[in-house]
Amino acid sequence: GISVANAPGVNIVELGVRLEQRLRELQAEYPVGIEFRPVAWQAVQVDESIQSFLMSLLQAVLIVMAVLWAFMGLRTALIVGLCGLLFTIVITFPVMAVSGVDLQRMSLGALIIAMGMMVDNAIVVVDGITVRIQRGMDRIQAAIEAASQPSIPLLGATVIAVLAFYPIYASDEGAGEYCATLFTVVGASLLISWVLAVTITPVVCIWALPKPKEGQGDPYGGAFYQRFRGVLALALRRRAAVVIGLVALLIASGAGFGFVNQMFFPASTRAQFMVDYWAPEGTRIQETQQGLARIEQHLLEQEGVDSITSFIGQGPPRFYLPVEPEKPYESYGQLIVNTDDYDSVARLLQELQPWVDDNVPEARVVLRKYGLGPSETWPVAVRISGPAVADPGELRRLAGEVSAAMEASPQARIVRSDWRQRSPKILADFDQDNARWTGVSRENIADATQRAYDGLTVGLFREGDKLLPILLRHTEEERARAARGLDLLAVTPKFQSESIPLSQVTDSIDLEWEDPLIWRYNRRRAITVQALPVGLATELRNDVVAGVDAVELPPGYDLEWDGEYASSRDAQASLVPGVIPAVLIIALIVVGLFNAYRPPLIIAMTIPFALIGITFGLLVTGQPFGFVALLGAMSLAGMMIKNAIVLLDEVNLEKGRGVDDYNAVVNAAMSRLRPVFLAAATTVLGVIPLLSDVFWVAMAVTIMFGLAFGAVLTMVVIPVLYGILFKVGTPNPSGGAGPAAAEDDAPGGDAGPASSTEPNEPAPA
Repeated sequence: GISVANAPGVNIVELGVRLEQRLRELQAEYPVGIEFRPVAWQAVQVDESIQSFLMSLLQAVLIVMAVLWAFMGLRTALIVGLCGLLFTIVITFPVMAVSGVDLQRMSLGALIIAMGMMVDNAIVVVDGITVRIQRGMDRIQAAIEAASQPSIPLLGATVIAVLAFYPIYASDEGAGEYCATLFTVVGASLLISWVLAVTITPVVCIWALPKPKEGQGDPYGGAFYQRFRGVLALALRRRAAVVIGLVALLIASGAGFGFVNQMFFPASTRAQFMVDYWAPEGTRIQETQQGLARIEQHLLEQEGVDSITSFIGQGPPRFYLPVEPEKPYESYGQLIVNTDDYDSVARLLQELQPWVDDNVPEARVVLRKYGLGPSETWPVAVRISGPAVADPGELRRLAGEVSAAMEASPQARIVRSDWRQRSPKILADFDQDNARWTGVSRENIADATQRAYDGLTVGLFREGDKLLPILLRHTEEERARAARGLDLLAVTPKFQSESIPLSQVTDSIDLEWEDPLIWRYNRRRAITVQALPVGLATELRNDVVAGVDAVELPPGYDLEWDGEYASSRDAQASLVPGVIPAVLIIALIVVGLFNAYRPPLIIAMTIPFALIGITFGLLVTGQPFGFVALLGAMSLAGMMIKNAIVLLDEVNLEKGRGVDDYNAVVNAAMSRLRPVFLAAATTVLGVIPLLSDVFWVAMAVTIMFGLAFGAVLTMVVIPVLYGILFKVGTPNPSGGAGPAAAEDDAPGGDAGPASSTEPNEPAPA
């Protein structure tokens, strides 16, 4: 087997083309019968993946454009699509090249995720210009005001959306390395979209926006806006009921989240799978080869199998990052099975498992797919460690209790320990007195037993640049006879030609069982019980955790969970160093934008309610909540904060114009309804192409359902919380005035930027 890796900066697809060409040239020079067969050809897989993602990117662009067209009109949609989407993507690609970000699954997926957010800034600016023109303002003045007025809040909101991805960039775990380009690509694209929104977009709007229709009147006078006004007014009057209802839903969703499946990373869609063959420890490598050959022959007869590669004694070179090859064991072998397509993998695994159970009883056979992202060979594992000189028997006893707890679960498919089985060892009790009389030494006995079984090295044979050992070994018949009784072996003393029976220089010949493998963890002897689940790893762990934790450990012994549980825990913990600075910076930005503490408090109180939409989406679709979905939830928080900032900033602008608190909240919600709705719709529908990708589907579901519910939270719950914290009065349904708006508790108010008009002070003429 030859393993080839590309140098840094080399395009793997181009390397694959050059390698194929060179192999064709070499094929003509090699003797007949020598064949070149690819075991794994990443160039083809990367090329197909990139083409598929580019198609998904195009589909996402078309979906976003269709949404904009449906709700903003063709010409307005073209402006937003051109300035907020197309120009942003075109500029982002060179930035990726300069930053050293290649085109790969993460970078292209990040573009699709960011696509809906790219148009947010342009939507706000274009909508502001459109409304001002409809109200009779000059085009140039409308463009300047609509772009400059929200520019700083939009910048702060954009930076916050970018910072939501920073924790994964700061992670030092394998999962962080795998997903780090999310932050780079999303950050570059969103910041570029903000620059274009406040510079190029207003210029294009001046000459490209259509003229308002005659008698168009109030842009918010339509039936949709009036229904929303009615709903918002009702929510503001019944604010206590709204909050209590949402809290009840949040508690219910928290309970429902316990029924959501958990998964670290999903399985890959490679048209390959692995067959691990574990014979009992101590099995000779020749027997391992014969057992594995039976499985190989059976697979070659199955429809859909393209080729099979066998590795006997150890795993293959590490041609796929998520899979760590097994170390050398004579009792181990692995098949890499290439199939015609990915659909054949599931069918073959389902058909092969019962055949293996019936026809390969002498070994433990593990069938598994390749992982996508960081993955574990044994998803469920429990490590038991003891002192440096811990009794191996005691460790095996404890491991046996853990194994029994796992085997009792119907969720367990295979359970084993990494110490494997004990192997027999022949122990000859050396009779020193008789040995002296006969001149036999321990070395003579060792040579005799080694010659009888493994063979004794008596010389070296040079073949080219290789040295091959020459072994002196008994015939098969003699080896079989010696296996029945070591006393039949003959020992030849040094400097003598006559042999004597082994029994004359030994008191007894016994058979003992030894531990051929003793693993250590942090310098302590440690045995790990490993298990493969029938379904998800979390289902098996949840089923056995009580029984495993109930195992009583002697003093000095420890038990800890390993496998996917530990990897997921460590990956999530690695986000904390990035979460802390990101949260602090986000808090500073929000406080700086509003120069107050109550608006940030409103935003912070709103974010947790997004769990309602996330839980509902995951339960309805049956998708597990894993590390990628966690990243989606973090990005969702950034999107919601961005929408909240835009809404609260508009409240401050309304109050700065001298509008009372109640009407300021209602008017701000009305004016931001279309931008927030369109931003949510473009993001939610823009990730639809990711639903067909097993890696991104959980994140797509998290964003779709979470943001759809988050848009409602932004437009209804934030005004309600604003009314509660700022004690905003509401008009009585009969027409009388309700409680007056409470005065702010500090000079300058607690509602907006320091530069805005005081909230309770009349606006200058």
